[in-house]
Amino acid sequence: MKKLAGLLLLMVSGIQLGMAQLAFTALNKVYRPEISTVICYNQEKEQSTPIITLKSAERLIFSFDDLEGGSKNYWYTIEHHTHDWKPSNLSPIDYLESFSDDRIIDYAYSSNTLQKYTHYSLSLPNEQIKPKISGNYLLKVYLDGDLNKPVISQRFHVVDNRVNAGLELLPSMQVPLRTSNQKINVNIFHSAAIQNPAADVKVVVTQNNIPYSAKLTTKPSSIKPGELGYRDPYTNDFPAGNEFRKFDIRSLRTKAEHVQDIQQDTIYRALLFTDAATTGRYVRTFDENGNFFIRNQDGRDEHTESDYVQVTFSLKAGQNLANRAIYVLGRFNNYSTDPEYKMQYNASSNVYTCTLRLKQGLYDYKYAVVDAEIGKIDDTALEGSYFETDNSYQVFIYYKSPGSRWEELIGYSQTSR
Repeated sequence: MKKLAGLLLLMVSGIQLGMAQLAFTALNKVYRPEISTVICYNQEKEQSTPIITLKSAERLIFSFDDLEGGSKNYWYTIEHHTHDWKPSNLSPIDYLESFSDDRIIDYAYSSNTLQKYTHYSLSLPNEQIKPKISGNYLLKVYLDGDLNKPVISQRFHVVDNRVNAGLELLPSMQVPLRTSNQKINVNIFHSAAIQNPAADVKVVVTQNNIPYSAKLTTKPSSIKPGELGYRDPYTNDFPAGNEFRKFDIRSLRTKAEHVQDIQQDTIYRALLFTDAATTGRYVRTFDENGNFFIRNQDGRDEHTESDYVQVTFSLKAGQNLANRAIYVLGRFNNYSTDPEYKMQYNASSNVYTCTLRLKQGLYDYKYAVVDAEIGKIDDTALEGSYFETDNSYQVFIYYKSPGSRWEELIGYSQTSR
């Protein structure tokens, strides 16, 4: 009877998911202004790609802050998706071993901070939520058990390693791009009988876990027994960009890297040094490939004693940007072009500025230009692009066997320069 009740709960929840899924998008997205500092990674390495191995002891660490403080009734569920982040239209019974939703009960209040907040955290899989098939998943957080009150959507992956991938990072094979682009060649080694790889296998490559950088390859350039090659000269060719810019607000008592001034009133405020466009020169610095790390040198607990800071970015662009907008991007804001990350132009100083509320720590960021007409994101227009740039690349291998209703994630590999 208990098992039957669990199945009925899954079925009912599946109906609810279907009715409310339009409230969410399959992006890393925050839907409420009081939510900040959303983090998701494999617990083996902080800020790593949010991917775990199916039926292993690996866990995802997921957390966020609610700047309204107090305690709220946050619930969560997960949903299976295709390689291109469309719902797989499966019932929760198909992809979950346990229940379909649960309440977030692990939270702590901030301490010794000007900005009061509540820190919520979650580990996946757990006894309530446990995926039973591989693939792309979307974690949905919502308020009061109501899927029509979205709070956060967060992408993650579950891999069932059944193939091996050999990766090769080279200069672009296109002569005009050899000094600016990096190319990834992929060889897939398998023991299964993949009869129609052009239809059944999909390879997705991303640069630095940036969502808009994803490139899809479906047609192998070579097919051998037990091996598929994806080495076409024009595929998986990426502008290398430049090294990320960075700043350090681990301490609010002293001015650290790239911080010009720190002030305190009702909240802390930090003014960064004015940046300049770096097109025309490669800037050799050590960065974290766009990541950010919550750290606090003034207190003990980085999760609840790190304060929030109004950080002002400024940029002297030095070029005509008619019909285009500039945004501050990094993993800290999911590389989002939401309005709050758009820089405003000050004609008197000829400088673009943007002020964001960020938690104490170390941050990588870059400036991107977005075309107002077509919405295309160009993160090389102000940063430049150079083959020497250190980047990481993530390779996801999907397989849909003949007759199957869903895609499996059968391989994952990462390389860096």
